[in-house]
Amino acid sequence: MSLKEDILAQLLMNVNTYTSGQELAKKFNKSRAAVWKAVKSLSREGYDIDAVTNRGYRLSENNNLISSQSIASKLGRDDVAVLYYPSLDSTNNACKRLIADGKDGIFLVAADEQTAGRGRQGKRFYSPPMTGVYFSIVIHPKTTLQNAVTATTAASVAVCKAIEKLTDKKPEIKWVNDVYFNGAKICGILTEAVTNFETGIVDSVIVGIGINIKTIDFPEYADNAGNLGEGVSRSALIAETARQFLTIAGGDYKSFMDYYRRHSFVIGREIDFIQNGRVKHATAVEIDETGGLVVRLESGEYTVLRSSEISVRRK
Repeated sequence: MSLKEDILAQLLMNVNTYTSGQELAKKFNKSRAAVWKAVKSLSREGYDIDAVTNRGYRLSENNNLISSQSIASKLGRDDVAVLYYPSLDSTNNACKRLIADGKDGIFLVAADEQTAGRGRQGKRFYSPPMTGVYFSIVIHPKTTLQNAVTATTAASVAVCKAIEKLTDKKPEIKWVNDVYFNGAKICGILTEAVTNFETGIVDSVIVGIGINIKTIDFPEYADNAGNLGEGVSRSALIAETARQFLTIAGGDYKSFMDYYRRHSFVIGREIDFIQNGRVKHATAVEIDETGGLVVRLESGEYTVLRSSEISVRRK
Protein backbone atom coordinates (compact mmCIF):
# COMPACT_ATOMS: atom_id res chain seq x y z
CA MET A 1 0.00 0.00 0.00
CA SER A 2 1.02 3.63 -0.45
CA LEU A 3 1.82 5.81 2.56
CA LYS A 4 -1.55 7.52 2.14
CA GLU A 5 -3.34 4.16 2.30
CA ASP A 6 -1.24 3.05 5.28
CA ILE A 7 -2.12 6.21 7.19
CA LEU A 8 -5.82 5.89 6.36
CA ALA A 9 -5.81 2.29 7.60
CA GLN A 10 -4.08 3.38 10.83
CA LEU A 11 -6.55 6.22 11.44
CA LEU A 12 -9.44 3.83 10.84
CA MET A 13 -8.02 1.47 13.47
CA ASN A 14 -7.80 4.33 15.99
CA VAL A 15 -10.90 6.24 14.98
CA ASN A 16 -11.60 7.63 18.47
CA THR A 17 -8.05 8.67 19.37
CA TYR A 18 -5.39 10.97 17.97
CA THR A 19 -2.25 9.55 16.38
CA SER A 20 0.76 11.84 16.26
CA GLY A 21 2.68 12.57 13.09
CA GLN A 22 5.82 11.30 14.82
CA GLU A 23 4.15 7.94 15.56
CA LEU A 24 3.03 7.60 11.95
CA ALA A 25 6.47 8.57 10.62
CA LYS A 26 8.17 6.01 12.86
CA LYS A 27 5.66 3.25 12.11
CA PHE A 28 5.97 3.59 8.34
CA ASN A 29 9.65 4.66 8.26
CA LYS A 30 8.88 7.97 6.57
CA SER A 31 9.59 11.62 7.34
CA ARG A 32 7.04 13.73 9.20
CA ALA A 33 6.86 15.95 6.10
CA ALA A 34 5.86 12.91 4.02
CA VAL A 35 3.19 12.05 6.60
CA TRP A 36 1.85 15.61 6.50
CA LYS A 37 1.65 15.53 2.68
CA ALA A 38 -0.19 12.21 2.77
CA VAL A 39 -2.70 13.54 5.31
CA LYS A 40 -3.27 16.64 3.15
CA SER A 41 -3.87 14.40 0.16
CA LEU A 42 -6.49 12.41 2.09
CA SER A 43 -8.17 15.68 3.08
CA ARG A 44 -8.34 16.77 -0.57
CA GLU A 45 -10.02 13.46 -1.40
CA GLY A 46 -12.79 14.29 1.05
CA TYR A 47 -11.70 12.63 4.28
CA ASP A 48 -12.51 14.88 7.23
CA ILE A 49 -9.35 14.67 9.38
CA ASP A 50 -8.96 16.56 12.64
CA ALA A 51 -5.39 17.86 13.05
CA VAL A 52 -4.50 19.22 16.49
CA THR A 53 -1.10 20.57 17.46
CA ASN A 54 0.76 18.31 19.94
CA ARG A 55 -1.93 15.63 19.59
CA GLY A 56 -1.85 14.55 15.95
CA TYR A 57 -4.49 13.35 13.52
CA ARG A 58 -7.89 11.73 13.90
CA LEU A 59 -10.68 10.87 11.47
CA SER A 60 -13.71 13.00 12.20
CA GLU A 61 -16.91 11.22 13.21
CA ASN A 62 -18.60 13.06 10.31
CA ASN A 63 -16.87 10.91 7.69
CA ASN A 64 -19.14 8.93 5.45
CA LEU A 65 -16.73 8.16 2.64
CA ILE A 66 -16.04 4.55 1.81
CA SER A 67 -12.73 2.86 1.09
CA SER A 68 -11.28 -0.63 1.07
CA GLN A 69 -9.72 0.07 4.44
CA SER A 70 -12.86 1.46 6.09
CA ILE A 71 -14.98 -1.50 4.93
CA ALA A 72 -12.34 -4.11 5.82
CA SER A 73 -11.78 -2.63 9.27
CA LYS A 74 -15.49 -2.89 10.06
CA LEU A 75 -15.91 -6.31 8.43
CA GLY A 76 -13.10 -7.81 10.48
CA ARG A 77 -12.55 -10.91 8.33
CA ASP A 78 -9.11 -11.74 7.00
CA ASP A 79 -10.56 -14.24 4.52
CA VAL A 80 -12.40 -11.57 2.52
CA ALA A 81 -10.57 -9.30 0.07
CA VAL A 82 -12.16 -5.85 -0.20
CA LEU A 83 -11.76 -3.69 -3.28
CA TYR A 84 -13.10 -0.15 -3.72
CA TYR A 85 -13.50 1.98 -6.85
CA PRO A 86 -14.81 5.55 -7.03
CA SER A 87 -16.91 4.66 -10.10
CA LEU A 88 -17.77 1.48 -12.00
CA ASP A 89 -20.17 0.49 -14.74
CA SER A 90 -21.51 -2.08 -12.25
CA THR A 91 -19.94 -3.92 -9.34
CA ASN A 92 -21.22 -7.25 -10.71
CA ASN A 93 -19.48 -6.57 -14.02
CA ALA A 94 -16.28 -5.70 -12.17
CA CYS A 95 -16.46 -9.02 -10.30
CA LYS A 96 -16.85 -10.91 -13.58
CA ARG A 97 -13.77 -9.18 -14.98
CA LEU A 98 -11.76 -10.00 -11.86
CA ILE A 99 -12.82 -13.65 -11.98
CA ALA A 100 -11.88 -13.81 -15.67
CA ASP A 101 -8.45 -12.42 -14.75
CA GLY A 102 -7.97 -15.27 -12.28
CA LYS A 103 -9.02 -13.76 -8.95
CA ASP A 104 -10.27 -16.42 -6.55
CA GLY A 105 -11.40 -16.68 -2.95
CA ILE A 106 -14.16 -14.65 -1.32
CA PHE A 107 -14.05 -10.99 -2.25
CA LEU A 108 -16.15 -7.84 -2.13
CA VAL A 109 -16.21 -5.00 -4.65
CA ALA A 110 -17.72 -1.63 -3.69
CA ALA A 111 -18.14 1.62 -5.62
CA ASP A 112 -19.30 5.13 -4.84
CA GLU A 113 -21.42 5.11 -7.98
CA GLN A 114 -22.45 2.85 -10.85
CA THR A 115 -22.82 4.29 -14.30
CA ALA A 116 -24.70 1.22 -15.58
CA GLY A 117 -26.18 -0.36 -12.48
CA ARG A 118 -28.35 -3.38 -13.27
CA GLY A 119 -31.30 -5.10 -11.66
CA ARG A 120 -33.21 -8.27 -12.42
CA GLN A 121 -34.71 -8.88 -15.86
CA GLY A 122 -32.46 -6.28 -17.48
CA LYS A 123 -33.82 -3.37 -15.45
CA ARG A 124 -31.60 -0.41 -14.60
CA PHE A 125 -30.67 0.43 -11.01
CA TYR A 126 -30.17 4.13 -10.24
CA SER A 127 -26.78 4.48 -8.51
CA PRO A 128 -25.77 8.13 -7.97
CA PRO A 129 -22.63 8.96 -5.96
CA MET A 130 -22.55 9.34 -2.17
CA THR A 131 -26.25 8.72 -1.43
CA GLY A 132 -26.31 4.92 -1.26
CA VAL A 133 -24.16 1.81 -1.20
CA TYR A 134 -23.42 -0.37 -4.22
CA PHE A 135 -21.38 -3.54 -3.77
CA SER A 136 -21.05 -7.17 -4.82
CA ILE A 137 -19.90 -10.22 -2.89
CA VAL A 138 -18.36 -13.24 -4.59
CA ILE A 139 -18.70 -16.65 -2.97
CA HIS A 140 -18.17 -20.19 -4.16
CA PRO A 141 -21.14 -22.55 -3.91
CA LYS A 142 -19.74 -25.18 -1.57
CA THR A 143 -22.43 -24.25 0.93
CA THR A 144 -26.20 -24.50 1.33
CA LEU A 145 -26.51 -21.61 -1.15
CA GLN A 146 -26.50 -23.85 -4.22
CA ASN A 147 -28.60 -21.71 -6.55
CA ALA A 148 -29.53 -18.14 -7.39
CA VAL A 149 -32.84 -18.23 -5.49
CA THR A 150 -31.33 -19.22 -2.15
CA ALA A 151 -28.39 -16.82 -2.59
CA THR A 152 -30.81 -14.01 -3.40
CA THR A 153 -33.11 -14.69 -0.46
CA ALA A 154 -30.06 -14.91 1.82
CA ALA A 155 -28.91 -11.51 0.57
CA SER A 156 -32.28 -9.88 1.28
CA VAL A 157 -32.20 -11.31 4.80
CA ALA A 158 -28.64 -10.02 5.27
CA VAL A 159 -29.68 -6.50 4.20
CA CYS A 160 -32.63 -6.48 6.61
CA LYS A 161 -30.56 -7.81 9.50
CA ALA A 162 -27.84 -5.21 8.88
CA ILE A 163 -30.37 -2.36 8.79
CA GLU A 164 -32.03 -3.59 11.98
CA LYS A 165 -28.66 -3.85 13.74
CA LEU A 166 -27.43 -0.41 12.71
CA THR A 167 -30.71 1.54 12.90
CA ASP A 168 -34.16 1.39 14.49
CA LYS A 169 -35.81 0.75 11.09
CA LYS A 170 -37.88 -2.35 10.36
CA PRO A 171 -37.57 -3.24 6.66
CA GLU A 172 -39.63 -5.87 4.85
CA ILE A 173 -39.00 -8.20 1.91
CA LYS A 174 -41.01 -8.31 -1.31
CA TRP A 175 -40.51 -11.72 -2.87
CA VAL A 176 -38.13 -12.60 -4.24
CA ASN A 177 -35.41 -10.14 -3.40
CA ASP A 178 -36.49 -6.50 -3.01
CA VAL A 179 -36.18 -4.83 0.39
CA TYR A 180 -38.90 -2.31 1.19
CA PHE A 181 -39.30 0.37 3.84
CA ASN A 182 -42.43 2.49 4.34
CA GLY A 183 -43.97 0.91 1.26
CA ALA A 184 -41.13 1.83 -1.11
CA LYS A 185 -38.23 -0.14 -2.54
CA ILE A 186 -34.92 0.80 -0.93
CA CYS A 187 -32.77 -2.12 -2.06
CA GLY A 188 -32.30 -4.22 -5.15
CA ILE A 189 -30.34 -7.47 -5.41
CA LEU A 190 -28.96 -9.13 -8.54
CA THR A 191 -27.48 -12.63 -8.30
CA GLU A 192 -25.42 -14.06 -11.15
CA ALA A 193 -23.57 -17.35 -11.52
CA VAL A 194 -20.21 -17.86 -13.22
CA THR A 195 -19.98 -21.35 -14.72
CA ASN A 196 -16.89 -23.32 -15.67
CA PHE A 197 -17.45 -24.08 -19.37
CA GLU A 198 -15.40 -27.28 -19.23
CA THR A 199 -17.17 -28.88 -16.26
CA GLY A 200 -20.54 -27.13 -16.43
CA ILE A 201 -20.25 -26.53 -12.67
CA VAL A 202 -20.96 -23.16 -11.05
CA ASP A 203 -17.59 -21.89 -9.81
CA SER A 204 -18.72 -18.58 -8.37
CA VAL A 205 -21.88 -16.78 -7.35
CA ILE A 206 -21.91 -12.97 -7.54
CA VAL A 207 -24.45 -11.21 -5.35
CA GLY A 208 -24.86 -7.52 -6.19
CA ILE A 209 -26.59 -5.27 -3.65
CA GLY A 210 -27.68 -1.64 -3.98
CA ILE A 211 -29.24 0.21 -1.02
CA ASN A 212 -30.68 3.73 -1.23
CA ILE A 213 -29.77 5.56 1.96
CA LYS A 214 -30.48 9.20 1.15
CA THR A 215 -31.16 8.97 -2.59
CA ILE A 216 -33.89 11.28 -3.90
CA ASP A 217 -35.08 12.61 -7.28
CA PHE A 218 -35.31 9.18 -8.85
CA PRO A 219 -35.63 8.83 -12.64
CA GLU A 220 -38.90 7.56 -14.11
CA TYR A 221 -37.60 4.02 -14.58
CA ALA A 222 -36.97 3.65 -10.82
CA ASP A 223 -40.54 2.60 -10.07
CA ASN A 224 -41.72 2.98 -6.46
CA ALA A 225 -38.21 3.75 -5.23
CA GLY A 226 -37.53 5.23 -1.81
CA ASN A 227 -34.72 5.57 0.69
CA LEU A 228 -33.81 4.41 4.17
CA GLY A 229 -33.56 8.03 5.35
CA GLU A 230 -31.06 7.14 8.03
CA GLY A 231 -27.68 8.71 8.78
CA VAL A 232 -25.93 5.34 8.85
CA SER A 233 -22.26 4.87 8.01
CA ARG A 234 -22.02 3.57 4.48
CA SER A 235 -18.92 1.50 5.27
CA ALA A 236 -20.66 0.03 8.31
CA LEU A 237 -23.74 -0.88 6.26
CA ILE A 238 -21.65 -2.60 3.58
CA ALA A 239 -19.56 -4.46 6.15
CA GLU A 240 -22.52 -5.56 8.30
CA THR A 241 -24.51 -6.74 5.28
CA ALA A 242 -21.52 -8.73 4.01
CA ARG A 243 -20.95 -10.22 7.48
CA GLN A 244 -24.58 -11.27 7.79
CA PHE A 245 -24.58 -12.74 4.28
CA LEU A 246 -21.40 -14.74 4.81
CA THR A 247 -22.73 -16.03 8.13
CA ILE A 248 -25.85 -17.32 6.38
CA ALA A 249 -23.75 -18.79 3.56
CA GLY A 250 -21.77 -20.68 6.18
CA GLY A 251 -24.76 -22.66 7.48
CA ASP A 252 -28.09 -22.59 9.37
CA TYR A 253 -30.33 -22.50 6.31
CA LYS A 254 -33.54 -23.04 8.33
CA SER A 255 -32.93 -20.04 10.59
CA PHE A 256 -32.51 -17.61 7.70
CA MET A 257 -35.58 -18.97 5.89
CA ASP A 258 -37.67 -18.50 9.05
CA TYR A 259 -36.48 -14.89 9.21
CA TYR A 260 -37.23 -14.43 5.50
CA ARG A 261 -40.81 -15.61 5.98
CA ARG A 262 -41.37 -13.37 9.03
CA HIS A 263 -40.24 -10.31 7.09
CA SER A 264 -42.25 -11.01 3.94
CA PHE A 265 -45.03 -8.52 3.23
CA VAL A 266 -46.58 -10.49 0.37
CA ILE A 267 -47.98 -13.48 2.26
CA GLY A 268 -51.78 -13.29 2.24
CA ARG A 269 -51.74 -10.48 -0.33
CA GLU A 270 -53.26 -10.52 -3.81
CA ILE A 271 -50.60 -10.40 -6.50
CA ASP A 272 -50.15 -10.33 -10.26
CA PHE A 273 -47.46 -12.22 -12.17
CA ILE A 274 -46.64 -12.99 -15.78
CA GLN A 275 -46.60 -16.58 -17.01
CA ASN A 276 -46.29 -17.60 -20.67
CA GLY A 277 -46.75 -13.99 -21.69
CA ARG A 278 -50.02 -13.57 -19.79
CA VAL A 279 -50.76 -11.65 -16.59
CA LYS A 280 -52.22 -13.93 -13.95
CA HIS A 281 -53.90 -13.09 -10.66
CA ALA A 282 -53.26 -15.05 -7.49
CA THR A 283 -52.97 -14.92 -3.72
CA ALA A 284 -49.57 -15.44 -2.09
CA VAL A 285 -49.93 -18.31 0.37
CA GLU A 286 -46.48 -19.19 1.71
CA ILE A 287 -42.77 -19.44 0.97
CA ASP A 288 -41.45 -22.97 0.62
CA GLU A 289 -38.19 -24.43 1.90
CA THR A 290 -36.20 -23.38 -1.16
CA GLY A 291 -37.52 -19.81 -1.31
CA GLY A 292 -40.25 -20.45 -3.90
CA LEU A 293 -43.51 -18.50 -3.55
CA VAL A 294 -46.58 -20.75 -3.26
CA VAL A 295 -49.61 -19.02 -4.77
CA ARG A 296 -53.29 -19.88 -5.15
CA LEU A 297 -54.63 -19.11 -8.60
CA GLU A 298 -58.11 -17.76 -9.24
CA SER A 299 -59.07 -21.28 -10.34
CA GLY A 300 -58.21 -22.57 -6.88
CA GLU A 301 -55.13 -24.43 -8.11
CA TYR A 302 -51.77 -23.98 -6.42
CA THR A 303 -48.44 -23.36 -8.12
CA VAL A 304 -44.93 -22.38 -7.02
CA LEU A 305 -43.15 -19.36 -8.48
CA ARG A 306 -39.39 -19.61 -8.68
CA SER A 307 -38.23 -16.47 -10.44
CA SER A 308 -41.25 -14.52 -11.68
CA GLU A 309 -41.59 -10.78 -11.20
CA ILE A 310 -44.64 -10.09 -9.07
CA SER A 311 -46.62 -6.96 -8.23
CA VAL A 312 -48.71 -6.61 -5.11
CA ARG A 313 -52.19 -5.35 -5.84
CA ARG A 314 -53.24 -2.25 -3.99
CA LYS A 315 -55.88 -2.71 -1.31
